[in-house]
Amino acid sequence: QVQLVESGGGLVQAGGSLRLSCAASVRIASIYIMGWYRQAPGKQRELVASITSGGNTNYPDSVKGRFTVSRDNAKNTVYLQMSTLKPEDTAVYYCNARWSSGVEFWGQGTQVTVST
Repeated sequence: QVQLVESGGGLVQAGGSLRLSCAASVRIASIYIMGWYRQAPGKQRELVASITSGGNTNYPDSVKGRFTVSRDNAKNTVYLQMSTLKPEDTAVYYCNARWSSGVEFWGQGTQVTVST
């Protein structure tokens, strides 16, 4: 069983920054793609950033230029640096790991709240 443990969430004022971490219980170098998703109350879960084993990244327009995803294979950890945060970024943020076979695992989530 793969464990993904997110940390770094919290309360921040609009315009501020946070860095989320996702620590994996396995070698992430073998994971095809790792992603960060978020889910706000009453809304569907959405992708906010992903990074492949080759280092290719992908962001939706809503966070492009403000969020940066990175991975440290030596620490088996993926990060999400969030800057210029907006109240609409408030959500529970989840880490996801997906192998090329399609097998995937989710973390338990970490709450991010952006106040006005």
